[in-house]
Amino acid sequence: MDDAPTTAAGDSDVAGGVAMTDDAAAMLRRLIGEHGPLMFHQSGGCCDGSAPMCYPQGDFKVGSRDVHLGDLDPGDGAAVVPVYISGEQYEVWRHTRLTIDLVPGRGSGFSVEAPTGYRFLTRSDVCAP
Repeated sequence: MDDAPTTAAGDSDVAGGVAMTDDAAAMLRRLIGEHGPLMFHQSGGCCDGSAPMCYPQGDFKVGSRDVHLGDLDPGDGAAVVPVYISGEQYEVWRHTRLTIDLVPGRGSGFSVEAPTGYRFLTRSDVCAP
């Protein structure tokens, strides 16, 4: 079985893709400076509260049912950050535009922003199918 994730880019079913706020981009630049290249995984699990989890690239195994939503460019020469979503969540959110934001609070689980006093949050806007 192929472990490569499905790529949403260019898929006509993907309405809005993924974006980020300026605050999220600034935090990503800081975290990339501390941890090296990063990636996001958006799951629908109960334990992480459906929060976008940010990991050093290679620390999270992307599965064959995960969907690659796109890459975020935090700017200032920082490495792009790929964003994946579980296949099950993708089916629920396929007609939304996802925006990764940053808000005060404690990050979830093993997400690298957890000790900063801020956490990433996914906001969604429904797009026409």
